[in-house]
Amino acid sequence: MNRVILHVDLNNFYASVECLHRPELRDKPVVVGGNPALRHGIVLAKNYLAKSFGIKTGEVIWQARKKCPDLIALPPDYSLYLRFARLAREIYLNYTDQIEPFGIDEAWLDVTKSINLYGTGKEIADQIRARIKFELGITASVGVSYNKIFAKLGSDLKKPDATTVITPENFREVVWPLPASDLLYVGRSTERKLARYMIRTIGDIATTSRDFLHFILGKWGDVLWSFANGEDDSPVAIFGEEGFIKSIGNSTTTPRDLVNNEDVKLVLYVLAESVAARMREHGFRCRTVQIHVRDTDLAVFERQAKTARPTNLSSEIALLAMKLFTDNYHWEKPLRSIGVRGTDLVTEGKAIQVSLFMDEEKRKRHEDLEKTVDILRKRFGHFSIQRGMMLGDRRLTDLNPKDDHVIHPVGFFGPK
Repeated sequence: MNRVILHVDLNNFYASVECLHRPELRDKPVVVGGNPALRHGIVLAKNYLAKSFGIKTGEVIWQARKKCPDLIALPPDYSLYLRFARLAREIYLNYTDQIEPFGIDEAWLDVTKSINLYGTGKEIADQIRARIKFELGITASVGVSYNKIFAKLGSDLKKPDATTVITPENFREVVWPLPASDLLYVGRSTERKLARYMIRTIGDIATTSRDFLHFILGKWGDVLWSFANGEDDSPVAIFGEEGFIKSIGNSTTTPRDLVNNEDVKLVLYVLAESVAARMREHGFRCRTVQIHVRDTDLAVFERQAKTARPTNLSSEIALLAMKLFTDNYHWEKPLRSIGVRGTDLVTEGKAIQVSLFMDEEKRKRHEDLEKTVDILRKRFGHFSIQRGMMLGDRRLTDLNPKDDHVIHPVGFFGPK
């Protein structure tokens, strides 16, 4: 018996929630994005009226305004969006406990064991859509299939407020004509590589030799071939399992371009302090530090390295992040955004081998100092105490990423 997997996608989620709470905006073109003055002006979501002007998610707001001079741009309210995401999750729990989020506005549901109670996969999908519309006041598109990949494809095919069913019998007709870029994890770079060999559709991927795809894409060639042929058998996590925190990070688009190592050092320390404070708050230490860098041409690279020992000290995280940066970036272009992440987490109470080559007393004093800073900031505000170096450029350091961090989707395979 085939599994019955749903993928629920809340349509234009951020913009839909904002328009629900601001009825006066419902007949106006609206986008949700960052602050253009601080260069955080990326369109995160748009309503359908804004979409009709050709505005796309990910473009900068000043470009969107050229297309639509009357555009209304709102800052994101993540606490409000999380509330609606939780309300949607409560609806899903009426049908299954196998619920795996894919970001704040999407989730897979395995309803295989529920069809005897609630009907076919399509009937369950229609019930969920109706309840979301009635109870939350927003709409959702739902894909129904026998695996997670095709269920997600289905939710993307018809919007808004629609159900699409992809079966073992019809997937070649429905899925294979779609552009290769519609397949999960075929990004721009992969799409360009495939296009060099005239592989332009999902069907082309499916009918290309698996060995050849492995030759041009490595292990991802094998993965994409399996996806295109409907051979994804990855399970949908049981509700609550996905809540285990596997990484903690922050990133920022800087108010001006970063042009030298000193600029980067300032921002890395701000971000490292936020990441370390969040780890302490949740009782974690990281064993790996990762940096994410984007230049002014929007080219991106990521690098990571193991820490000497599990840590939640901002100084240790910042020093390793700075070493990763200086070892790998050679200033071909200025930078517009940078991020720091602690991964490979362990609980703070986990026993750690004492090092003969480290001043343990000094490290303990650093830990106590940073915990004291946490207390002072919680009581008197984030900017009540700061490192002296932060005074060197207030424009770069005048941010509080711990409280203002953006919520990003999780990966399909989960953090490694």
